[in-house]
Amino acid sequence: MIRKADKPATPARKPATQAATKPVAAATPLPETLNGKASPAKAAVGDKPVFAYIASLPQPQRGIAERVDALAAKTLPGLERSVKWGMAYYGVGDGWCFCCGAFASHVKLMFVNGVTLDPVPPVTPVAMGKATRGVELASVDAIDERQIAAWMKQITAMPGVGKRPQKP
Repeated sequence: MIRKADKPATPARKPATQAATKPVAAATPLPETLNGKASPAKAAVGDKPVFAYIASLPQPQRGIAERVDALAAKTLPGLERSVKWGMAYYGVGDGWCFCCGAFASHVKLMFVNGVTLDPVPPVTPVAMGKATRGVELASVDAIDERQIAAWMKQITAMPGVGKRPQKP
């Protein structure tokens, strides 16, 4: 039986000039509007995928999404995160309550069953359900933390959205 020579433990290094000429992958441009998926982020449950999604965003969208995520963590005990349909989804208890997705000129923060919130958020998104409402945030300065935290608390307290229905 002929034995092939073992490969070296460490591969030979390329000269610095060769490594520098390797093409760099271009960043995926953010969509202009909500027309299906917000980004190519893969669906996955947990904190890590959401943090990776947020880290992949360009500024100012990254800063806005980081601020929304931090506000959700501070406001909602038992917060759960997931990436679905190319956006970060947040929930407690019974299901996903709101999502945060980046677009070319803004970040959309949308509340499932947002028509029940007081006051009702001003934006009605396309293709996210008739009851979904939210806000479009173009900068970190556009974030009204008090109002958004109030909406987060309201939506997570609703039976069937963030709270298990009470048995009679």
